[in-house]
Amino acid sequence: MSTAGFNSQNGTGTGQAYVNGPSQNPVGLQQLPGVSYGMTHQPTYNPMQAKAPAPPVTGLYPSGPYQPVHPVSSYQPGQSLLTRPLIGGPPSHTPPQSASPGPRLPPAQTTPPPSAVSSSSYYPNPRQPQPMAPAWHYNTAPPPMGQPTSMSIPPHGPVPNHVNPAASSTPSSAPYSSAPPAHVSHSVTQPPGPGMPPTSLHGYTQPGPAPPPMTHMAPHTYQPSRAPYGPPPTCPPPTMKPTPPPTGTLMANATPPPPKADAGLPQPGPPGRHLGHYPSLPPGYQNTSALHNAGPPMHPAMQAATQPYTQPPQTYQQPPGGPGPAQLSPSLAALSLQSSTPEALRVVNLLQERNLLPPSPMPAPTPCLPQDLQKINCNPEVFRSTLTSIPQTQSLLNKAKMPLGLLLHPFKDLSQLPVVTSSTIVRCRSCRTYINPFVSFLDQRRWKCNLCYRVNDVPEEFMYNPVSRSYGEPHKRPEVQNATIEFIAPSEYMLRPPQPAVYLFILDVSHNAVETGYLNVFCQSLLDNINALPGDSRTKVGFITFDSTIHFYNLQEGLSQPQMLIVSDIEDIFLPTPDSLLVNLNECKELVQDLLTSLPNLFEKTMETQSALGSALQAAFKLLSPTGGRMSIFQTQLPNLGVGALQSREDPNQRASAKDIQHLSPATDFYKKLALDCSGQQVAVDLFLLSSQYCDLASLGCISRYSAGSVYYYPSYHHQHNPAQVECFQKDLKRYLTRKIGFEAVMRIRCTKGLSIHTFHGNFFVRSTDLLSLPNVNPDAGFAVQMSIEENLDDMQVVSFQAALLYTSSKGERRIRVHTLCLPVVNSLADIFAGADVQAITGLLACMAVDRSATASLSDARDAMTNAAIDSLTSYRQSVLTIQQPGLLAPACLRLFPLFILALLKQKAFRTGTSTRLDDRLFAMCQLKYQPLVYALLMIHPALYRVDDLTDEGALNINDRTIPQPRVLQLSVEKLSREAAFLMDAGTVMYLWIGRNCHPNFLTQVLGVPNYAAVPDNLYLLPELDTAESQRTRAFIGWLRDQRPFFPSLHVIRDESQLKPTFMQNMIEDRTESALSYYEFLLHLQQQISK
Repeated sequence: MSTAGFNSQNGTGTGQAYVNGPSQNPVGLQQLPGVSYGMTHQPTYNPMQAKAPAPPVTGLYPSGPYQPVHPVSSYQPGQSLLTRPLIGGPPSHTPPQSASPGPRLPPAQTTPPPSAVSSSSYYPNPRQPQPMAPAWHYNTAPPPMGQPTSMSIPPHGPVPNHVNPAASSTPSSAPYSSAPPAHVSHSVTQPPGPGMPPTSLHGYTQPGPAPPPMTHMAPHTYQPSRAPYGPPPTCPPPTMKPTPPPTGTLMANATPPPPKADAGLPQPGPPGRHLGHYPSLPPGYQNTSALHNAGPPMHPAMQAATQPYTQPPQTYQQPPGGPGPAQLSPSLAALSLQSSTPEALRVVNLLQERNLLPPSPMPAPTPCLPQDLQKINCNPEVFRSTLTSIPQTQSLLNKAKMPLGLLLHPFKDLSQLPVVTSSTIVRCRSCRTYINPFVSFLDQRRWKCNLCYRVNDVPEEFMYNPVSRSYGEPHKRPEVQNATIEFIAPSEYMLRPPQPAVYLFILDVSHNAVETGYLNVFCQSLLDNINALPGDSRTKVGFITFDSTIHFYNLQEGLSQPQMLIVSDIEDIFLPTPDSLLVNLNECKELVQDLLTSLPNLFEKTMETQSALGSALQAAFKLLSPTGGRMSIFQTQLPNLGVGALQSREDPNQRASAKDIQHLSPATDFYKKLALDCSGQQVAVDLFLLSSQYCDLASLGCISRYSAGSVYYYPSYHHQHNPAQVECFQKDLKRYLTRKIGFEAVMRIRCTKGLSIHTFHGNFFVRSTDLLSLPNVNPDAGFAVQMSIEENLDDMQVVSFQAALLYTSSKGERRIRVHTLCLPVVNSLADIFAGADVQAITGLLACMAVDRSATASLSDARDAMTNAAIDSLTSYRQSVLTIQQPGLLAPACLRLFPLFILALLKQKAFRTGTSTRLDDRLFAMCQLKYQPLVYALLMIHPALYRVDDLTDEGALNINDRTIPQPRVLQLSVEKLSREAAFLMDAGTVMYLWIGRNCHPNFLTQVLGVPNYAAVPDNLYLLPELDTAESQRTRAFIGWLRDQRPFFPSLHVIRDESQLKPTFMQNMIEDRTESALSYYEFLLHLQQQISK
């Protein structure tokens, strides 16, 4: 899809209304020559780039010049395992960038000549001054980067606040200078010296009077004539062997042994044995330090502990009178770069090092900033960038082949949140940025904006510090000391009086709904939590039920009991008594309680099977329009009557065999249009889908997506047959009813001059280019944005991003929550790679792939994700590595990238070749786009723990509870043992797998059963036994659950359990019938990269 297509959002000047997220305009699917919206420098890095289709041909991979074609169909009967495309479709690969479109040699392989490849890549066509072939080419070395550019010498004037990003004592040679001349500060709170050490040397900060130069790594010329991406092997797994360690041990042919008929689980054995589905490997298949000279081998626990940027920077002393940074020779600069390689850039041969998974969850990488800045930077759980070092130019970003974007969790529940009440909220007069810790004070009376560099006056009121009760120190105010802060807004931030909290519940009461038994759970849960609903004395509630007709409930004060009003004309819906359907909760609480008590019995004998959901939504919209508020829909079947009626589009017989997945887009625009109407009236719609049959979530989900609501999905929900789902629904509903809520909200994301935001991901409506409309905002919603570099950032040492969320609290206060993130600017590829955040990159790629699946096809999205791994590792190999080595090489900070990409390809949202219900797939896609990163990662790559031998060693102590901390294991059957028990945490669900020969002590002390055969089939609750083992296990599971806002159900499974296949599908590193193992995937990546 073209950049134009991704940027054609509502309000971006394209004139297209009602578009949220990537455009589905057919024009957006074509590459428009020379069109680039909102960009003045380089084309945006866009991993989901579709190219113009060409006639399809039979092969899978190109042997000649690059020719885009349609995505190739997936697995066909008769193919051997590895000729099958990756997980249902071969990853297509866009050839690399080349300085000239010269001829290419065919790959040196014995396989038949292949054909052109599918047209998915993550990168746009760059506009180069010299003639180029129409796409990126990866078969030759990159063009020279030119002379090393030295960094401007930092100013020697004082900077009283934390940073003066724009100051520079040498004129900038950049074509786009985005900073005004430096201002001299007059404060004496800091001794003279550089305002901020320049960022250099792989992301390290080098203090000292004169920094070493920042030079681009010289591009290597190792590959004289790389062929383009070649065909996959047509025989069993390729005979490419990882380079053996220097011990001389020979590596066997990398052909995995065929799966045994017996499903016995191999035990971990000595190095060199056949382990699980892996081919025989060199001894140990672990750290082979002699291959990369990166120091002595590290224990996996130490590897995880040594996070990027955690070591203090080494001081570089420049002798007085010595050469300045501009005079240092390039060779000396290269030498200094090599001698101070940080842990993040340690070279890892993925084919040699097996134990890459850290033993505990990975923290976010720390940006390479001066300590005083980093100390006050925004919490990564709230605000996180895919690259913690921002490239100076778009061309440098394009060369790195990694996406630049932000992941936000703006309304997250925070234990500490400074709240400021002030009649004056200090903002930049030009760009309206809120004052923050990264502005610079020129003196007591003037401050410089860190986004547009305008100099502003400090208001008189801001001179007083309410915390210290002192006057004349504006730089010590809480607004300038906290990267996350909340303001209580004055009246100018209100377009109308703050709205009350209004809650409207729309309940399906058809025969199907009554059968599931959800109505009892809902009514009881609301009765239990009715006093905990967020709000004040103005809070209103209302109820609508529906089947083939719409039922309203008059709850007016003074009635002895609720009055039911039925409207059967669903084609022309109207409100029978508009003034008494939404009532004040405090005044009419008894009537509301009476209604909730009687509702389940009211419809228990119903035989109505039809569902007029569309008409019920229209009625609810009419009811809520005057005030705004929250609509909560509970639906159990496909709407089949009146407006918005849908028909089943799923063919169960095609679930596993389809070449591509159909019906990922809505069948009608009714729900999207209604959602946009709701958004305009400050109404958000939340959808609870409790169903055992197809409900067309692709269509129904639009009602929540475009109104900033959320979707909850409980497949096969039944009050008797599925008690685990009932528990899950109860816990989720309690959280939903009682959690914090913000009404009539808008969010704007600003960034430093030169950067621009071009695509948003999440549930919202884009009201203008950078303003998101959020009728409701809740603490469990995540968002993501993609960014590009419009103007060179040559004279900047840092850039900042600010998200401001304006909302009305449930108590009727208008509030503004502001988050500000500061990141360094770098000018070398090595520094960009050193600052890569592999988890954030994976989260952003998942969002982009969901959009690509809907606007293009699932196979396109899958191909593009695979290309993301190939292209970034190719760029690293070609442009960062100075010494070429055999193997599949990655920097330590990206060592998990191929594993996460494979996990995405096997995730329910994107997998093929496995029977997956359409609604299940679509809900997984909703989750990836909506969940904050920390929760989405567990859904992508679950965590596996051994739990039958939990101890207190290394345990956490929280509220007098001891929480064991078992290490995280690789997701492979090889790690399982028949003698043990394992817990898999997959985010929304947990599995406790019991080995057939599990120690009787665990069975009796934790599960309360005498032997393996006595473990019940549908056990979902652990008994509360008074044993140390039971307490440890329940404490650990409870601790994991407490870390997320939703309630993951627990399933205890044995070999005979129906859920065992689901558990095994999460073993990402193992081969399945339709998907490669992790090792085979690595070989495949190496094959593509080495051409």
